Amino acid sequence: MIKVILGEHESIERAITRFKKKCQQAGVLRDFRKNSYYLKPSLKKRIKHEKAMRRQNKLYERY
Repeated sequence: MIKVILGEHESIERAITRFKKKCQQAGVLRDFRKNSYYLKPSLKKRIKHEKAMRRQNKLYERY
């Protein structure tokens, strides 16, 4: 659970910004989007393979 403690002279906007940054670093939104709909195991495997191929192609393009 992410907590943000408000300082004595800190504005609410600054605290909200810190909260958003902590959420992003913890990967809360990424996990939510990933689990927001069901993917069949075969589709997960295909997507994982495609990502690996893209990553490999990027490495080959650099050299």
